[in-house]
Amino acid sequence: MSLSAISCSISPFSAFELKKTEKQIHFLKTFFAETLAETLHLSKVSSPLFVEAGTGINDDLNGVEAPTSFYIPEYSPTKRIEVVQSLAKWKRMMLKHYEFCIGEGLYTDMRAIRPHDVIDATHSAYVDQWDWELCIAKEQRTLAFLKETVKKIYTSIKQTEARFAAIFQDTKPILPEEITFIHTEELEEMYPTLSPKERENEICKKHGAVFLIGIGGALKSGLPHDGRAPDYDDWTTPSTEKFKGLNGDILVWHPVLEAAFELSSMGVRVDIEALQKQLKISGQEERSKLLFHSMLLQGELPFSLGGGIGQSRLMMFLLRKSHISQVQAAVF
Repeated sequence: MSLSAISCSISPFSAFELKKTEKQIHFLKTFFAETLAETLHLSKVSSPLFVEAGTGINDDLNGVEAPTSFYIPEYSPTKRIEVVQSLAKWKRMMLKHYEFCIGEGLYTDMRAIRPHDVIDATHSAYVDQWDWELCIAKEQRTLAFLKETVKKIYTSIKQTEARFAAIFQDTKPILPEEITFIHTEELEEMYPTLSPKERENEICKKHGAVFLIGIGGALKSGLPHDGRAPDYDDWTTPSTEKFKGLNGDILVWHPVLEAAFELSSMGVRVDIEALQKQLKISGQEERSKLLFHSMLLQGELPFSLGGGIGQSRLMMFLLRKSHISQVQAAVF
């Protein structure tokens, strides 16, 4: 069951509504995953719920969130185990392990716990997303290739929205024909007195669907639009002569919430130079000694582009739901 698991309280929705929503969720998740895999040439793989601490494999998100951890005595009484927060670095290691070629990649049903996330109408401590990673050539580490990939993902979302509307007829497609690209620097220049979230609301209300480029690096104001860990997305390499950052977020306008709504975070992954630079900027140079980081710095990992697409987030948008508890079982 994936609906309204709020402690032991009784669901405010009828059994008919719950079953109908579950059927729709199953259809949407299946159709979108298959469409995305075909579009990006991805193979589905199994993924871990937890990894060993101290390897650098677990995702640090903004670099400050502490993961849930525990010990497995039969494995080791001293080695701490962490529940994953995302699989950004694990996926890149698996590209090497599975020997994927350039133009091929993987995706997985990622399940994570982020205990320090703010829990509200759109956030939960339980995170479910399609994590994906694509092998690319060094020459493809460009803004142009990033945009091309974003357009493919956006097309998959639009196809899913259209197919759902045709079969269930509960909602009408509202996504614009094309997604709009804008850099966080440009957005700050457009709305200098607004907060990052308020800027997102303004630009999404105007265009309907936006890919916001350049998340993690400091803007002209001296502050980043939003945080990013230093060791997966590349937010320091110039995307143009004017702007930096080869990553970004897919945002849409949610008509029920009347707000910008993030569906996906993605980007070109760091190479050796970008990793060294970003570890220095963030004051985390000691991480270069960890397993993942040392493999990357020794040139053992492929160039890649990857990201995560929120499953509950996409369901909320496509089903026009106002609260994440309507599409996910968790504690709210």
